[in-house]
Amino acid sequence: MRPEILLLALMVGVSTWAFRALPFRIDLSRLAPEGWLSRLLGATGPAAIAALLVASVLSALREPLAGQGPLGGGAVAVVAVWLWRRSVVLATLGGALAFGLLTLV
Repeated sequence: MRPEILLLALMVGVSTWAFRALPFRIDLSRLAPEGWLSRLLGATGPAAIAALLVASVLSALREPLAGQGPLGGGAVAVVAVWLWRRSVVLATLGGALAFGLLTLV
């Protein structure tokens, strides 16, 4: 294996570990609610979700418009269930279910 690939994998692994483990190990209760670190940590979750959404939708958009029914139906189901129940878990499951069912049709 090339050393630069190994170094990159190590850097990504350490960064991922630090990003996930350090917030549990550091006392964040003393942070000011409007401070830069609080805002950064508060925006990280939605930013990660948005990045995953864009990555998954871009690959699906390469298909012709006629094949976009499952994607559109899943997105509509996510929004509808979120507005109905205000639950991220139920919205995600509803969107996945709608996408799966529309893929079978």
